Amino acid sequence: MKVKKYVASSMPEAMKVIRAELGPEAVILKSRSVKVGGFMGVFTKKKLEVIAGVDDQVKKTKKYVKNRTDEQLMKQIDELKQLIATVHPLRNTVVEYPLLVQKVISYLQHQEIEERLLKEVRDKVMELYYTTPSLGDKQVVEWLKSWFEDYLSYSERSKVFQKKYINVVGPTGVGKTTTLAKLAASCILEQNKRVAFITTDTYRISAIDQLKTYASILNVPIEVCYNNEDFQQALQIFNEYDIVFIDTAGRNFLDSQYIHDLHNMMSFNEHMETFLVLAATAKMADLRKVYQQFSSIPIDSIILTKLDETTTFGPIINVLTECQLPASFMTIGQDVPDDLEKYTAEKIVDYLFGDWKHE
Repeated sequence: MKVKKYVASSMPEAMKVIRAELGPEAVILKSRSVKVGGFMGVFTKKKLEVIAGVDDQVKKTKKYVKNRTDEQLMKQIDELKQLIATVHPLRNTVVEYPLLVQKVISYLQHQEIEERLLKEVRDKVMELYYTTPSLGDKQVVEWLKSWFEDYLSYSERSKVFQKKYINVVGPTGVGKTTTLAKLAASCILEQNKRVAFITTDTYRISAIDQLKTYASILNVPIEVCYNNEDFQQALQIFNEYDIVFIDTAGRNFLDSQYIHDLHNMMSFNEHMETFLVLAATAKMADLRKVYQQFSSIPIDSIILTKLDETTTFGPIINVLTECQLPASFMTIGQDVPDDLEKYTAEKIVDYLFGDWKHE
């Protein structure tokens, strides 16, 4: 086995050099933090010393395979697989991350953070581990929360309800109507606004009845619209109101006709503010598909619902970083208007690390 020592600023930097010189078959045999440079013990810098090695037999076998006939090639491939199988247990042992770093990776994987984001976090935590003396469990989670808050800082929206017409869209079952009622109640009770309701959800009688019930409790008028003509008339009726909340049909988000009907029903103009409602209980694949389906509509912000119904918040983090849209509100239950919170990066990160067990 060929063995060589490397000194680098971080493990990712060391791995880059090792793979360039020794090839992808190289394995880490040992690593430790060292001090280099300086004068008489001062002005030293912390570096990472890594000892890596590569089995010469693996390289020779690969080189030999290239010059064989097809039949011989298959034989040599089988031999190579057997050789790799004997090396594999050793490789699994020596490439292990430090226990604290393993805990971070395992936790974020359990939270379903995607690999594109996980890799970035992993590299940063490895660097932190080798540059911070006596790094503990509490320190690393505080650093992680700070890092995620900074990473998601763009997602905070300083001001909401910047326009008169507030349109709420999203797939069926995400809680659009209840969320609409919470938003309206907040405007009435906290801001003393004159509020009205418009519903275009004529596909479900129960949805109309539900919104009518909320309208009665809040003592606000409501108009039911079946087509664009009804919708334009409702806008004229509520012309003198401060805020008009618009409830849209909750239908299968996989049906492209749904989005087409939305465009036909209303004009997404400069007077309308549109919120896409996403459920925290949804899978990442579904969240991505929902966003893609509604991307033809000018979405201003996201509302996250059902945060009280899940313990896995990675998909929400993934979709926020992927779509690069701000979020405005979070709902944490069914009570109107109590279970509504203003979205902040700090709050969503607290949810993400809520199940972290300190040692």
